[in-house]
Amino acid sequence: MLNYRDLFRCFCRTYLVGANFNTRGLQNIGLAFAMDPGLRAIHTSNSSLQAARARYVGLFNTHPYFTPLLVGAFLFLERNIAQGMIPSTAQNSFQSTAMYTLSALGDSVFGGSLLVFWSLCMTLLLVSGWYGLATLWLVLFFLGLQVFKGVTFWLGFSQGLAFFQRLRQMNLMYWGYWIKVANAVCVLVLWALIYPFPLHPIWFAGVTCALGGAGWLIYRGMVPREVVVTACLLGWGVWESLKLVD
Repeated sequence: MLNYRDLFRCFCRTYLVGANFNTRGLQNIGLAFAMDPGLRAIHTSNSSLQAARARYVGLFNTHPYFTPLLVGAFLFLERNIAQGMIPSTAQNSFQSTAMYTLSALGDSVFGGSLLVFWSLCMTLLLVSGWYGLATLWLVLFFLGLQVFKGVTFWLGFSQGLAFFQRLRQMNLMYWGYWIKVANAVCVLVLWALIYPFPLHPIWFAGVTCALGGAGWLIYRGMVPREVVVTACLLGWGVWESLKLVD
């Protein structure tokens, strides 16, 4: 009988899913380890338990922030499989679809948007000398991430596939787009704070456009990033030398 203690053990083990990453199954060993307390509680016979374990040793890879959600949803499915409400093949079909979808969603919303926003704001606070606010920002985001993992784990377990429909309706990719717009504003503010040349509008706009053009060339693969970094360091060195001469 699956109880809250088993669920808590499964949730805690989701933090270790990437610890045994391998080239054959990627995160599969960690997933099987996270699922095991729940599987042992759900499946009473040894044959059904071994069959359930076998479902989680294949290929598995997704964004780590969404791993608790998937583990919760898998436990929801396993409970229904044990009760004969759905066939065991439903788990394989759901896993192959959900893990790649959440991997792409996590990379875009978290890796490409929210984490960048957090790091840029942290850098702005530190550059401005607001160390207390920077510490608070760090703590709030860290705790917020743990709450997100815990809540999505429970929703995945309690609501199952229905929650994924609600997740789709939230349109997280849309919010990720606007976070990226905020990131662009943060980059501009940070650039203004660390700008090493005279803060004249023409100078500032010219150097900003030059850096933007360099970024575009790097993105297109036309210029190596090492060349751009070297050019920036040389330019800054020449500017400092000219100031010393004056």
